[in-house]
Amino acid sequence: MDFTSTKTITLTDFIFAEQRKHEGASGTFSNVLLSIALATKIVSRGVNRAGMTQMIGAAGSTNVQGEEVQKLDVYADKVFATTLGRSGEFMAMVSEEREDMFAARMGDSSSEYVIAFDPLDGSSNIDVNVSIGTIFGVYRRLPETEGSSKSNLADFQQPGTEQVAAGYTIYGSSTMFVFTTGDGVNGFTLYPTIGEFILTHRNMQIPDSGSIYSCNEAYFSKWSKGIQQYLKNCKSGDLGNGHTKVSMRYVGSLVADFHRTLLKGGIFLYPGDSKNPNGKLRLLYECAPLAFVVEQAGGRASNGSQRIMELVPEDIHQRTPLYIGSKHNVEAVEASIAEHD
Repeated sequence: MDFTSTKTITLTDFIFAEQRKHEGASGTFSNVLLSIALATKIVSRGVNRAGMTQMIGAAGSTNVQGEEVQKLDVYADKVFATTLGRSGEFMAMVSEEREDMFAARMGDSSSEYVIAFDPLDGSSNIDVNVSIGTIFGVYRRLPETEGSSKSNLADFQQPGTEQVAAGYTIYGSSTMFVFTTGDGVNGFTLYPTIGEFILTHRNMQIPDSGSIYSCNEAYFSKWSKGIQQYLKNCKSGDLGNGHTKVSMRYVGSLVADFHRTLLKGGIFLYPGDSKNPNGKLRLLYECAPLAFVVEQAGGRASNGSQRIMELVPEDIHQRTPLYIGSKHNVEAVEASIAEHD
């Protein structure tokens, strides 16, 4: 990478170039994005050093989801809460690791935004050095709460269509920061030697259809007939989208599986089952942000019958089934559900 080239665009360059397109912009929204990126850099460093700093393993507690908390979960949650709070741009936050929304340390009545995030997705893969990530969604505070000295839960009970920014960071062979503000999707790769994200994936687009499906088939017998039939069609090649050979790829980290799907095409499925009819993924800080990203890249996200972006969270930890990826693949699973269920 030639950092002296005028073709090399850093995340900071990109954000301020976008800001200049909006006359009278105050820079507040730019600071929102840069503070999120800074938090991911800090977490990336912690992830890379985890094995040498005794941050591998369980923390000895469970979160509000009833899941065993890992030491890196605790670390990432603290990093995001502190870094985003210090920016002064957020009135309140929601984290997967905390039962209730919480006030940003430096947020005040002038703070225009709230943020919901999964600080470290893929906790079960931490100890085995498999790709993990961060997911976030940013909302503007509702008019009736703007100017108030504290946030209202209603600020987080908005449909995904009201997100002003969303994205994810994947901590893998390289660290990538991928986000949208409603004008396409762009991906930035972290260059550790200079500590800056560089634009490497401009205007990301997901293929209209793909030959990869991603799910945990161990639960096949617990899924509905519609899902079972769709997977049978995948294996027989009877998908009606031109693909005769379909492969299954499943990492078990939502961010990792989604990132591959975004780049290669196909579909990621996390259905509800007889034990968990709404699945296990959270609408507010996992599904809605990734739905915003995939739609901006030309894809589709559904709970099987409804657009994920139109669902309104009744609870900050509400769960939903998720079918996300290439447009034709998601439409095919929706059709199978409609026909058989």
